[in-house]
Amino acid sequence: MAKKKNNTKIWLIVGGVILIVLILWLVMGYNKLISLDNSVGESWANVETQYQRRLDLIPNLVSTVEGAVAFEKDTQTQIAAIRTGVAKAKSALASAATPEQQQAALAESDAVVSKFSGLNINVENYPQLKATENFLSLQDELAGTENRVAVARKDFNAAIKRYNDAVRKVPTNLIASMFGFERKESFAAVEGAEQAPKVEF
Repeated sequence: MAKKKNNTKIWLIVGGVILIVLILWLVMGYNKLISLDNSVGESWANVETQYQRRLDLIPNLVSTVEGAVAFEKDTQTQIAAIRTGVAKAKSALASAATPEQQQAALAESDAVVSKFSGLNINVENYPQLKATENFLSLQDELAGTENRVAVARKDFNAAIKRYNDAVRKVPTNLIASMFGFERKESFAAVEGAEQAPKVEF
């Protein structure tokens, strides 16, 4: 009788240990799947962050470059007008025969000098005209942004793979099916994504 009691205790202990091991295995497998699922969510959030960065950055960069181009175009137009005015004033002064004509030519010359002074003030505020540099900077930022998006997508797909591996491999697939963890889809490019986006000015 005592032997039977001891056997029962041993089986209870063995059964208890097996139950504890099963519970621990279940908890660890479940927690692993939760961590992998959260990693997928975090990776997708990083993709969205890079998309948002692209949406915030590119219009600002394009506006900056457009502003620099407009400033330079305006400056070039003013310089051309000053050159024309100088040539006209020289010609008027050279052909002036009367004091009135000389006075008119000098007034024309004063107007050219006034325009030139206004141009100097503008150029002093912007000592270097940088449209070309801004275009190069825009290209660098666009390339950098697209690289960040590509890296974020790649990280997302890697997280999806780790998650899907756990959902499909034994023994975590048993836990996944018990708790409703399902396979997730990797990032796939939309139709037409092979075409590079156009940036127009």
